[in-house]
Amino acid sequence: MKILVLNCGSSSVKYKLLDMETNQELGSGGVEKIGMKGSFLKHKRQDGQKVLLKGEILEHQIAIEYILGVLTSQKHGAITSLEEINAVGHRVVHGGEKFNSSVLITDEVILKIRECIDIAPLHNPPNLAGISAISELLPNIPQVAVFDTAFHQTMPDYAYMYGIPYSLYKKYGIRRYGFHGTSHRYVSKRACEFLGLDYEKTKIITAHIGNGASVTAIKGGISVDTSMGFTPIEGLMMGTRSGDVDLGVVTYLMEKEMIGSSSVSTLFNKHSGVLGVSGISSDMRDIEKAIEEGNERAKLALEMYEYRITKYVGSYIAALNGVDVIVFTGGVGENQAITREKVCENLTFMGVKIDKELNAKSRGKEVLLTLPDSTVKVVVIPTDEEFMIASDTLEIVNGKK
Repeated sequence: MKILVLNCGSSSVKYKLLDMETNQELGSGGVEKIGMKGSFLKHKRQDGQKVLLKGEILEHQIAIEYILGVLTSQKHGAITSLEEINAVGHRVVHGGEKFNSSVLITDEVILKIRECIDIAPLHNPPNLAGISAISELLPNIPQVAVFDTAFHQTMPDYAYMYGIPYSLYKKYGIRRYGFHGTSHRYVSKRACEFLGLDYEKTKIITAHIGNGASVTAIKGGISVDTSMGFTPIEGLMMGTRSGDVDLGVVTYLMEKEMIGSSSVSTLFNKHSGVLGVSGISSDMRDIEKAIEEGNERAKLALEMYEYRITKYVGSYIAALNGVDVIVFTGGVGENQAITREKVCENLTFMGVKIDKELNAKSRGKEVLLTLPDSTVKVVVIPTDEEFMIASDTLEIVNGKK
């Protein structure tokens, strides 16, 4: 079965076409700058060759038309007809409390996703635009929604509730939802397969560390706590997001800077985090270079970034009453050895012992980083959210889920 995976953002559409029978990637890429000047499609063919196609791409349906066109093109495509696509899996960011698993998309499901727009105004509308485009362009093909929040719906109430009047939770659904669920689910399962452990009997902490970042505590295959909350801003300090901050700081700045809710949201989501502290960049490669050049603010930003990760990992060891496996994934988690080493240095009290030489040269590949006498296993598992989305889509379309 050939499954197209779509991840629609506000001005982009990422895609991957997978043959689930042969476990092959037939083509992948993304459309950028939708509705803006200079929009383009970047496509990677099955043979690995990359193609750049420029055009006026005004909205998501046009973007998806471009994607379907390049996938079926004689020169760059992997299929001869759209009829070869058996199903489409969509990444949907927020399912609220309405969805605790992936689902076949129906009119009722679309209505429920639409009801979540209030709590995900930046993410769910483009996700719905992608679903609508496929309904228009490929009306007879089944579609599946895979939610970022679904994996975390197993959190107990004492972990997801905020200390606010309970009536506000009931009225507006204000609670911790968590995100990156598809990634945390994939890497935790894959880590156990890689290590030969029973997923349902293993205590795991997964650290999805990138420009957006979150840590999740997983016990017996279910999420029991995660660092992101009502929105993706809570938790770790990230590339441009502040992470945890005293609410008093927010109201104080609104008064002092005379700014409204929209401006303060932009401040804490787009201009804070590593970028805000360093004043240089949200890209860790730029931060590492600046540190080498003696930039103290860049050094402070990295220390804060790493310290927050360590704090959350430590707190989740307590929440789980111990840990068997710690997983690093995401752009930074997979590629930045210095951050992995720094976090693990503060876990030696747990008997964590990593091979520093192996860690230093490990980038973007599955690897066990710990020494044989380490009491906790630390691994790098590159995330593959698209494969997870495609797997769920396959199971649902085949009636197995």
